[in-house]
Amino acid sequence: MEISEKSKSEKIMDIATKRGFFYPSAEIYGSKAGFWTYGSLGTKIKHKWENLWRNYFLSLNTNFYEIDDCNIMPKKVFESSGHLKNFNDAMTECEKCHSRFKADQIVEDILKIETGSLKEAELTKLIKENKIKCLNCKGNLSDARFFNIMFGLKVGVTGEDEAFLRPESAQAPYLAFRREFEATRRKLPLGLAVVGKAFRNEISPRQGFFRLREFTQAELQIFFDSEKINEHEKFDEVKNYNLIVYLASDKKLKKISCKEMNEKLKIPKFYVYHMVKFQEFYLNILKIPENRFRFRELDENERAFYNKIHFDIELNLETLGGWKEAAGCHYRTDHDLGGHQKGSGVKLEITIDEEGKSKKVLPHVLELSFGVDRNIWALLDIFFKEEKERTLFAFPPYLAPLDAAVFPLVNKDGLPELSEEIFSDLFKSGFSVFYDSSGSVGRRYRRQDEVGTRFCLTLDYDSLKNKDLTIREVESMKQIRVKINDLNVILKDLLNGEDLSKFGNFI
Repeated sequence: MEISEKSKSEKIMDIATKRGFFYPSAEIYGSKAGFWTYGSLGTKIKHKWENLWRNYFLSLNTNFYEIDDCNIMPKKVFESSGHLKNFNDAMTECEKCHSRFKADQIVEDILKIETGSLKEAELTKLIKENKIKCLNCKGNLSDARFFNIMFGLKVGVTGEDEAFLRPESAQAPYLAFRREFEATRRKLPLGLAVVGKAFRNEISPRQGFFRLREFTQAELQIFFDSEKINEHEKFDEVKNYNLIVYLASDKKLKKISCKEMNEKLKIPKFYVYHMVKFQEFYLNILKIPENRFRFRELDENERAFYNKIHFDIELNLETLGGWKEAAGCHYRTDHDLGGHQKGSGVKLEITIDEEGKSKKVLPHVLELSFGVDRNIWALLDIFFKEEKERTLFAFPPYLAPLDAAVFPLVNKDGLPELSEEIFSDLFKSGFSVFYDSSGSVGRRYRRQDEVGTRFCLTLDYDSLKNKDLTIREVESMKQIRVKINDLNVILKDLLNGEDLSKFGNFI
């Protein structure tokens, strides 16, 4: 019997589950699709990604702040936001085995077309005309119908109070806006960020770790005066910067300057400036290759009715068969504050001072939204490499789950004691480190390569005499020797992107 070679996705998933990046939640009880546990290494890389995001986006303006809210919110929140009415996915069901599928997803996967703007009848027509069958038993599929994907809850002893798990973190800043506006000295633009959980009762979570029922979002809601949407104090700094865009009008990938985006395509300066920040985050901070990044514009039939301008950030992921959404930039107008003002009966309109005069404003919102888990999978996809004798993740140094691993060459003659002393010192200094003395050094290298540990530190007999050690870099496998007393400073510089050759000659 011929054994088929594993796909890239299967190879990454094998490493992820075996080495502690992530694995199915409650798997000893069989687990449910769409629920995953971050293991020890996955938690490290997730926290590193989140902190990079915080440091980058919250530094864009001194009036941007992070808040943290409840995952459970009252029913009225979602009546006012429109989620109870509109937060639906199209479902199709196998008439034979009763497996359920997300209708647009199964059509998109099989026919390789975009389905974002299609309604139930159009999806049904494509399913019938193309004879798309159940993926499990090849039975016929039913007509597509909408299904609300929110998780409902009963609150209190009587269960009379209805609530829902939040399907997005965005509602928290809208509900907190009035208090935060007062607390932060009444200035616009005001940015409120949330990094936290969201919950969606996905019809058929597939694509492994990419489409989840419980997931983490990192979102920044920027409240601003709509009369100033075509202004940004730093626009001149980016006007000649080229954005990588896939426009709805011609569906071609191209580079367009910020000035052209504003003047020819009429995308406001405030929006375009933040597109630049998106692109710089992916290309300069996360080190995503340029040919694997793009903004895709959604037309009026694809985007939510309250989004006046909508570009998705898509990454070209080999494990998922092409371009997939990882983030989005949404101009949501005053839909959110307007809806909550009407639903609650509480005035969310504010008064601001401008050129010595007061004026009333119901702020509009620009949303910068990221799926954290999707971005973690994207890192695994993009930085995974296979070589003749090893597999590795070539993460940027500051994103690798482990900064360094410490090895004694042999387990005798004082080398383990010195190695443990160095490991302890690095750990106390705040580095993410691992100690390994099991097996040959070559095997230890391979184990660390497989999880993307950026540097391996090996102590040998010369280390006892000369008080130095070997630093090996994961991707190039090049090595240098450095003094133990200099190690903390050198390792910090290496993790900040300095080249290994700066600190010594290769050996």
